[in-house]
Amino acid sequence: MILVKITNSTEVVASKTHKLFAKVTPEKIDENWVEAEVIKQMSTDLATFGLKGEISIIKGIDVQEDTLVTQKGFVVKKKQRF
Repeated sequence: MILVKITNSTEVVASKTHKLFAKVTPEKIDENWVEAEVIKQMSTDLATFGLKGEISIIKGIDVQEDTLVTQKGFVVKKKQRF
């Protein structure tokens, strides 16, 4: 399993849209948009490579040093097969 944590969603939205738009949108909306675009692109790239599987957007987990930490309210928000 591979875990990807995106930490600059707001900056990505600002670079792809007008900077004012990025300032007025909440960070959660930026995160959701970037995550959705990333899994779309990753699914396409991985399928092109010949891989099969699924990518999930999961809220409520974090990696701290060598420990996987789950939070109350842990949820799978979206799942996409490739």
